[in-house]
Amino acid sequence: MIGGCCGTTPDYINALWNAVKDVPRREIPAPSTKLMLSGMQEFIHGSHIPFVNIGERCNISGSAKFKRLIKNDQYDAAIAVAKEQVENGAQILDINLDDGLIDGKKAMTRFVRMALSDPDIAKVPIMVDSSKFEVIEAGLQNCQGKCIVNSISLKGGEEEFIAHARKILVYGAAVVVMAFDEQGQAATAFDKVRICKRAFKILTEVCDFPPQDIIFDVNILTIATGMSEHDNYAKEFIEAATILRKECPGSHISGGLSNLSFGFRGLNDLREAMHCVFLYHAIQKGMDMGIVNAGLIPIYEDIPQPLRTLLDEVILNKSPNMDHVERVIKYAEEEKERLDDEKAQGKGGPRIVKKVEEWRSYDVNERLKHALIKGNDKYIEEDTEEARKGFPRPLHVIEGPLMAGMSIVGDYFGSGKMFLPQVIKSARVMKKAVNYLTPFMEAEKVAAGGEAG
Repeated sequence: MIGGCCGTTPDYINALWNAVKDVPRREIPAPSTKLMLSGMQEFIHGSHIPFVNIGERCNISGSAKFKRLIKNDQYDAAIAVAKEQVENGAQILDINLDDGLIDGKKAMTRFVRMALSDPDIAKVPIMVDSSKFEVIEAGLQNCQGKCIVNSISLKGGEEEFIAHARKILVYGAAVVVMAFDEQGQAATAFDKVRICKRAFKILTEVCDFPPQDIIFDVNILTIATGMSEHDNYAKEFIEAATILRKECPGSHISGGLSNLSFGFRGLNDLREAMHCVFLYHAIQKGMDMGIVNAGLIPIYEDIPQPLRTLLDEVILNKSPNMDHVERVIKYAEEEKERLDDEKAQGKGGPRIVKKVEEWRSYDVNERLKHALIKGNDKYIEEDTEEARKGFPRPLHVIEGPLMAGMSIVGDYFGSGKMFLPQVIKSARVMKKAVNYLTPFMEAEKVAAGGEAG
């Protein structure tokens, strides 16, 4: 675009016109069919991002710590929770301040303004999360960029649904639609699909909502509770995701992951392993974003056997003897007893997905690959130095074991066995190793130059 400002004269504008009138105008590109969001930086969702991590810890209903900080007016500490989520790999930040004893509109305004004054937080898009539309509006009015609204539903009927959707369009936000209608919350794949297809038709045909800005939350419900009617909930979600991605083209599938394992509160290792296995299967079938505790999802391959197979059976609700729920409940009971015993003895048991450091006995090349895959930088400099002494040139360490480790990370990420937070940790380890080798490579260049002279 060309033009002037408040002091520009008509003669100047005329001269500009004469200078460019014969230059072909730029063609306006067709509207994007990708979900495009922004904080201070743009976020464009595409096939290069198999799963979008939405940070969950700035949610009063999901984090006792965050709730306590907000209730005690400790907003600076609450902002640190948001920053930690972004640092751990959250690409979008969910903010929910719903509580009966808190003025949600006032709290949302204050928290968002404070959070977005921090450039590390402000760079990511915000998901404004509330059951009260006035609180959602307060969030939207204080966010820069393009946000996501979480959520609207057909629970209150079509008229309210349409009014909310049109208001969200005015703010330019994307929207999460819950699989919930006048009859209640959808539990089966049939009902999830029925409700979401109805909402999709209304949004696209009545409200002119862009399909790529529609995100369906098809209800991740609690499984393995001991009640047989709950056993198929994870499988129903996965089946619904598969159908909706085909029948509502352009839309996205999300969900709140913590609900899945709610029956195993206190057994954090088991819950995190369950979440990992669920994502491994759901992402392959169409789930492309989720509200998660970024940084606390283990690597699929790290979940030890036979637990991993057991959790596969629990998520897919299928095993040879159909006794998987009883077995995982028994496992949870034994795990709780073990933790209680260790607590009584003043001990802290090892996490499920962590192993004794037997990897320190590996060959140095394997140790470097292991460190990259696990995102463990504890020994990276000393292992890099040992490898450097064993190679003719420092560059060979990068081209050899370091790149071999990152190749495995890439394969895991591509197959859904590893998620962005783990990849970020791996990248940090790689950077630390390369930084260690850089002075040696620079010295090698200087020496080579001196010999050539």
